[in-house]
Amino acid sequence: MRPSKRAADAMRSVTLERAVARYAEGSCLVKFGDTHVLCTATLEDKPPPWLRGQGRGWITAEYAMLPRATLTRTRRESTSGKPSGRTQEIQRLIGRSLRAVVDLSAMGERQISIDCDVLQADGGTRTAAITGAWVALHDCLAWMRQRSIVKEIPLRDHVAAVSCGIVKGAAVLDLDYQEDSAAETDANFVLTGRGGLVEVQATAEGAPFTEDQLAAMLAQAKTGIAQLVALQKDATGSKIGD
Repeated sequence: MRPSKRAADAMRSVTLERAVARYAEGSCLVKFGDTHVLCTATLEDKPPPWLRGQGRGWITAEYAMLPRATLTRTRRESTSGKPSGRTQEIQRLIGRSLRAVVDLSAMGERQISIDCDVLQADGGTRTAAITGAWVALHDCLAWMRQRSIVKEIPLRDHVAAVSCGIVKGAAVLDLDYQEDSAAETDANFVLTGRGGLVEVQATAEGAPFTEDQLAAMLAQAKTGIAQLVALQKDATGSKIGD
C-alpha cells in the first residue's frame, strides 16, 4: 500500500483554477494534492532580440519556489544573483513543453512569458507547473484572439506532465515527496493530448531499471496524462483533439 493509500495507477486529487491573477493575460492555480503552483502568462508585444525580423513568436518560462514552499525555508534565488541549475533545467523544460504544441509563426513577433511559482511543494512541482502552464497559455492566447491580435488560438494540442517511479519494485503514478524521496527510479513524462512524447526524464537512484519497468511507467503516465488533459478541457472548454 502506498503511503497515500492510493492504488499504484491512481493520481492525487488534481484541480485547475483559472483567472486567479487579476492582471495577467492568463493564469491558473494548479494543485496536485499538496503541491500547489501558480502559473501566469504575460504577453509582450515584441519577440526576444535574437528573433526579431523572423515573423514568428516565442514562449519562454521562469520557475521559482517560494521560501516556505518546503518544510524548511529556502533562500530566494534572487538574493544569490542567479537561478540554480535545477531551476534553469525546469524552466527550460516548461518552455520546451509549451512550444511543442504552439504554432509560433501564427503568434506574430510577440513573446509570451510563463511564470510558475511554487506556493507549496510535495513532489511533482515541474509536472504540475507544465500542466497548469498550458491552461494559463491557452487563456492568454484566447485573450489575444478576443482582441484580434491573432486570428485563431494557435494551439495544436494539449500538453501535460506527470511523474512515475519504481517504489519497492513496483511502478507507481504521480509520486508525492514521501515516495519520490524513497523511489528506486524517478521519472517525469511530458506528453501531448494525442499521446506524442515531448520529453522523458528517468533516473535510477539505486539499481538500474529495466525496459519492462520503463514500459510500465510509460503506460501509467499515459493514463495519468489522459486524465490531466480531460481536466484541461473541462477547465478551458477546449475542443483541441476532439
